[in-house]
Amino acid sequence: MNLIKALSVKPWLTEGVLENPDDAGGYDLPTEKVGLKVFLTVATVIFTLVSVAYLERLTYGDWQPLSDPWFLWPNTALLIASSVALQWAVNSLRRGNEAGLRLGLLAGGILAWAFLAGQLLAWQQMSTLGYFASDNPANAFFFLITGLHGFHLLGGLVAWGRTMGKLKKCREIDEIRLSVELCTAYWHFLLVVWLIMFSLMLLT
Repeated sequence: MNLIKALSVKPWLTEGVLENPDDAGGYDLPTEKVGLKVFLTVATVIFTLVSVAYLERLTYGDWQPLSDPWFLWPNTALLIASSVALQWAVNSLRRGNEAGLRLGLLAGGILAWAFLAGQLLAWQQMSTLGYFASDNPANAFFFLITGLHGFHLLGGLVAWGRTMGKLKKCREIDEIRLSVELCTAYWHFLLVVWLIMFSLMLLT
């Protein structure tokens, strides 16, 4: 009878509030951090699937590898510099250096915009050289990879703009610590993704 009674209990209908969520094994993480982790997980899956499709497709006979995309090297340097600038902003914030924080954030955003502009110029350069998406699967993947990455970076720039807006309004720089740290983590993620995708294009 006790077993039947235990099985009949519906714990999801039990009312009550835990006095200390941490005692139940919960994690004291801000909602924004949890949201970013979920988003990065989804983005990682997307870029992984694109990479797998890329490696699979290049084994077909109609694949014509691109020539060395030299015009992507300066863009890569810009993205690296942007990530470094944002890391400098985080380090400055932790030291209480407001001037360094402002300069790092501003430089990181400007360099990221320059990277996107460089990617658009790369597209134009590809078209000028006669590399169109419809002509060759390798060309199509080039536009897919750069476009998908650029779209994610554009979303990051929206968050960067909001962070800059908060910086102008806040009285203490610690008020925007979370926003700056999340922006920086996202930038580092996009840098790693770009380096992997760029390496795939160079190796093949």
